[in-house]
Amino acid sequence: MIQRLCTLGLLACLPFSAAQAQYPTAQMGDVVPRDVRELYEKGLKYLASSQTEGGDWSGGSYAGPGVTGMAVMAFLASGEDPNFGIYSGNVRRGLRNIVQSQDPNTGILGGQTGHTSMYNHGFAMLALAEAYGSVHEASLWTSADANAQRSLGRSLELAVRGAVTSQKKNRFGGWRYGPDATDADTSVSGAVMVGLLAARNAGIEVPDEAIDRGVAYFKSMTSPSGQVAYSGVGGFDDSVARISIGTLVYAVARRKDMPEFKATLSSLTTRLEQPAGAYQRYAQYYQAQALFQGDVEAWEKWNRQLITELKADQQDDGSFSGQFGKPADTSLSLLAMALNFRFLPIYER
Repeated sequence: MIQRLCTLGLLACLPFSAAQAQYPTAQMGDVVPRDVRELYEKGLKYLASSQTEGGDWSGGSYAGPGVTGMAVMAFLASGEDPNFGIYSGNVRRGLRNIVQSQDPNTGILGGQTGHTSMYNHGFAMLALAEAYGSVHEASLWTSADANAQRSLGRSLELAVRGAVTSQKKNRFGGWRYGPDATDADTSVSGAVMVGLLAARNAGIEVPDEAIDRGVAYFKSMTSPSGQVAYSGVGGFDDSVARISIGTLVYAVARRKDMPEFKATLSSLTTRLEQPAGAYQRYAQYYQAQALFQGDVEAWEKWNRQLITELKADQQDDGSFSGQFGKPADTSLSLLAMALNFRFLPIYER
């Protein structure tokens, strides 16, 4: 992980020995709150104990490489060494599962059909991008499997190609449930867009046209008041999750100068004490990143509320419950807290 951070320039001014010795957020000038560390560690223990031998997580309405990707990112996000740390085996099994789920012809991760197909692809692609450069390829596969399996870099390149090919078939410039869909929605499109942007940040070639079309789609779905519609034309309502997704897409795509970014961010910062609403864990996952990218002071205030809420909600086994099942909702909850560590490259500002 230190090697990845140095590559990204976050620790460029520190000698390697000094960087090694520092607590995960010491380079940011902050100390991670005790409650966050305790909540996070309990959550990781749950994820570690509930992972299958095949590397994925079962038990919930949502499963597949997208959920596996969320869990892998939760392990990576705390700064634990992904190659030699206590959870390194969990990280390797999860990444192997993601790579093995990929269609070698289309590049799609997790299958071509189903309600969660492109959700799986987007979140799994994001996990590959966050692991790329920090997880040693030599330790990922056994010697017997190494020659028969794709590297993380190659799998990520194929995933990008699959997402771009899917977008070219879409008349809106976004994504829907399946890779051949011609309609789009902002929830699925957000998952794929953030995955593409993370891949680009990791050094994988992503066509500018793909990013521009994706941003244009979100622009067309954003109202002057900052609301973000779900699909079709119009249909604006007060969804914290979608407003957060739009804010994050504009920010990570480096379009903070757009009026739509300013509108969505303003909409979020004026409702910090409002409950996340439907799909609570999913909304919190995106709201944390959107606020951090747009207004750190607002994020700090909201983050204190989040920690209090999650402390009350965490179950004895370390898990969190929600609409998607314990593995997904626990991973989303941990990732919402992970801005306190700021280790994932996608969490840079």
